[in-house]
Amino acid sequence: MSKVVIAVEGLSKQYSLGAISHRTFQRDLQSWWARRRGKDDPNLPVDGGRRKKMEQFADENGIIHALKDVSFEVKQGEVLGIIGKNGAGKSTLLKILSRVTAPTSGCVKIKGRIGSLLEVGTGFHPELTGRENIYMNGAILGMKKKEIDRKLDEIIDFSGVERFMYTPVKRYSSGMFVRLAFAVAAHLDPEILVVDEVLTVGDAEFQRKCLGKMGDVSRKEGRTVLFVSHNMAAVKNICDRGLRVELGRIVQNDAVAAVVADYLSNAGSPNEEGLVSPGMMPRERGYEHIITDVWIENKEGLRTRTVLSGEPMKICCAFSSKKPISNCGVGFGVENLYGERIFSLNNYMVSGGDKKGSLSSGVAEFRINELLLLQNSYSLTVSIMENGTTTLDCLERVVRFDVLSADIYGTGILPFPEQGKVYVRASIEIR
Repeated sequence: MSKVVIAVEGLSKQYSLGAISHRTFQRDLQSWWARRRGKDDPNLPVDGGRRKKMEQFADENGIIHALKDVSFEVKQGEVLGIIGKNGAGKSTLLKILSRVTAPTSGCVKIKGRIGSLLEVGTGFHPELTGRENIYMNGAILGMKKKEIDRKLDEIIDFSGVERFMYTPVKRYSSGMFVRLAFAVAAHLDPEILVVDEVLTVGDAEFQRKCLGKMGDVSRKEGRTVLFVSHNMAAVKNICDRGLRVELGRIVQNDAVAAVVADYLSNAGSPNEEGLVSPGMMPRERGYEHIITDVWIENKEGLRTRTVLSGEPMKICCAFSSKKPISNCGVGFGVENLYGERIFSLNNYMVSGGDKKGSLSSGVAEFRINELLLLQNSYSLTVSIMENGTTTLDCLERVVRFDVLSADIYGTGILPFPEQGKVYVRASIEIR
């Protein structure tokens, strides 16, 4: 029976809104008086309005509970996937396990050294070279110089930044940072490897390389991996077990397939047409509320959330802007429920964009003549662009819809979902 290497008991972490002073008595007094009168804090930074958004998550005392009474165990050699929405508490949990921050209450028991990759540049000294940072990280893990020497060539080769080993890391790009940081964390023999969503900074080839390495350190070397990601396909492929976190609490601790399936089934709250109201959905910072409605129509022109393979389908997006959009562009992408992009289209690609001038409102209709997707559930992401370069509004996974199998080839034999993602129009001849 595998031994327990991480035991978390009753873990909680709290943050207090507005607990940091402005460093002068005059400004502190101004802020206090503004709050007493229910006014905006005059000393908040330009984006200080975010405080009001944060207050909806705080209790009556202005306390945000990032984690609430979290308890679980992780065994040696296990790959644990931690999933949840942004702000659920995943990164806070990893920071506590990595001893970056201390819990407000509760207990964490860890057996073995931890190698962490939480944020770009974490644990690196900007003035030191890449080579020097490798030795510094090894020393922090308690390794001797001879041990690091044996791993040095392997680390440098895996990172792919050997040309810059004698360059101070403050001159590295974010992608170079991640490459070297992951190579160090994975090769310096920590018994426990903790990886946050930071891998999304790297290119696709390096991401595949990292995911393969995480599988190897668990299966072949018996080390434990904690992996946080929004890529459900990656979580399902490399993890043994999953934790689903919501509002600081663990709501599910089960086999990874079951956890991922439940998480995806609860993502969003579609109505009869499969639509999450665009006006109610939060935007990424900087996006405008331009998209007003999104829906799918079947071949009869009726709104639906169920489409048959091989039949035509129409994707519609209504938009309205306060100011005209120059060379307005509308794009969409279809993903499966594991977050894998199946295909994307936009009007620049299909028709060269709007040649009639600027638009401030309208309805974009994408007509798909023949939907050649295998039976499965899918989600739709829609964006509004200007001049083909600037994204003004974007809603991810705003509509979920189901595709049902049809006898595309007229043989009565239907492919299984495990056999691929799309149909192709083809003929075959055996000689």
